[in-house]
Amino acid sequence: MSDFNRDYARSIPTDRADMSVDAGLRSFMLGVYNKVALGLVVSAILAFITGQVGPVQQLLYRTAIDSAGQTVLAGYTLLGYAVAFGPLVVILFGAFGMKNATPRSSGIYYWTIVALLGASLGAITLVYTGASIFQTFLITATAFGGLSLVGYTTKKDLGPMGSFLIIGAFGLMIAMLVNIFLGSGMLAFIINVVGVLVFAGLIAYDTQRLKMTYYELKGDGAAMGVATNYGALSLYLDFINLFMFLLRLFGDRR
Repeated sequence: MSDFNRDYARSIPTDRADMSVDAGLRSFMLGVYNKVALGLVVSAILAFITGQVGPVQQLLYRTAIDSAGQTVLAGYTLLGYAVAFGPLVVILFGAFGMKNATPRSSGIYYWTIVALLGASLGAITLVYTGASIFQTFLITATAFGGLSLVGYTTKKDLGPMGSFLIIGAFGLMIAMLVNIFLGSGMLAFIINVVGVLVFAGLIAYDTQRLKMTYYELKGDGAAMGVATNYGALSLYLDFINLFMFLLRLFGDRR
C-alpha cells in the first residue's frame, strides 16, 4: 500500500549538495515529519473511538465476550468492511485519478487516507492488549526514527534497493490475499517477518527519495506542497505497515 507515487522524483545523485547543512531541506523534511506525526495522532484517536466507544464500535464490528469477560473482535459489519477497505480504494483512485494534484487536493487525499485508516485500526484494540499495542508503537517509532536518519544521512544511492523493496511489497500483498484462503500459520509468520524487513527498508528509501525530490523541485512552491503531502503519505504508510507486521509478530492477543 505504501508504494504510492514513489516515482515522484527522478533519480538525482545523492552527492549533489551538502544536504546535512541545507536549512531549506531541513525545513522541508520537518514539514513532512510533522504531518506524519499529526497523522499518527489522528489515527490513534480514531482507532480508539471506533474500537472502544460502544455505539461507534457496534456500527463497525461484531463482538463477543471471552472467558475473561473482555470484548473481542468476532467479525465486521457491512460498514466495517467498507471502512476497512476504504483506504485501499482511495489510494487506487489517487494513483490513477490524480494526475495533476495541487497542494490542496493532495492534502485532502492525505487526510482522507489517514482518517479511513485510523478508523479501520479500531479492530486491533479488540484483538491485542492495550499494553502490547503501546509497546509495539514505541518500538516502531524508535525504529522509524533510526531508519529515517539512515536514509537522510547516507551517501549511498538506495534507488536499486527501493525498486526491489517495492516489488517485495506487492508480493506481500499477493501472499496475504492467498493466505486468507490457505490459513497457514507458517506462511503468515513468514509474511510478517518479510513485511518487517521490507517496510524497514522502505522507510530509509523513502526518506532519501524525499531529499531528492526537494532538490529537484526547489523553488517551485506548489510542487513542494504536493511533494510534502505525498512524502508524508509514503512515510505514514511505511510506519503503519511496519507497526502492523511487528504487532502480528510480537503482540499479545486478548
